[in-house]
Amino acid sequence: MRSLSIAATGMQAQQLNVEVISHNIANMNTTGYKRQRAEFEDMLYQNYARPGDSSSSAGSVLPLGVQVGVGVRANAIGRLTQQGNIAVTQNPYDIAISGRGYLQVTMPSGQTAYTRAGNLALNAEGQLVTADGFLIEPTISIPQDAIAVSITRDGVVEAVLNGQSEPQQLGQLELAAFVNPAGLEAIGDNLFLETAASGAPNVSTPDSEGFGAIMQGFVETSNVNAVEEISALIVAQRAYEMNARVITASDEMLQAASQLR
Repeated sequence: MRSLSIAATGMQAQQLNVEVISHNIANMNTTGYKRQRAEFEDMLYQNYARPGDSSSSAGSVLPLGVQVGVGVRANAIGRLTQQGNIAVTQNPYDIAISGRGYLQVTMPSGQTAYTRAGNLALNAEGQLVTADGFLIEPTISIPQDAIAVSITRDGVVEAVLNGQSEPQQLGQLELAAFVNPAGLEAIGDNLFLETAASGAPNVSTPDSEGFGAIMQGFVETSNVNAVEEISALIVAQRAYEMNARVITASDEMLQAASQLR
């Protein structure tokens, strides 16, 4: 009875769906997090009679045929890259990207990663780093005698030094954009890596054509909508229960068949 295995694939699919939803809900307050969505496709069909096959020697054609599906499977977990809300922090080193683009981060291995999480800080050398201490590319150092730091919309970092009235330019932030940002590989810690699916990064200054602007003293919050996720969770739970009910019904049918005399 194929309904047993078909319903089992449905339960596995909804289990994965719930796992994706739970991951979204767990990251509701994660800076720069982009919610994910499980996507499914039907599996192969068993053909007992193909549509369009001849049904008689007179050349009659089957208008429908007989095709029985064998279930469902996950084909992707997509990442939705819509802009999250912008939240005020008043921390001069926090930046939000309003629009397209990612900050470039130098990993300890020397590899370049990408992030939307702009909750930045200074390390012991006065360099601008992520919350995990990874350097922002290009490297920007803040002098110890800086009494005020400003970051413009186009990513120019300036500081007013002690005893000076005019700001001094310290560096220029850059953003990387991808043709397919959903194709980036998530590695945790709010970081992504370039893949063949994402394409090579296009690097430019913020607020230029096709790139977002920098907002100092803000961070981009997660784009998870709690109401939508809870609604999706309820739908997934009901779908799981219905597939389980199919297995129960199929088992009862097998019992009835085995009791025939």
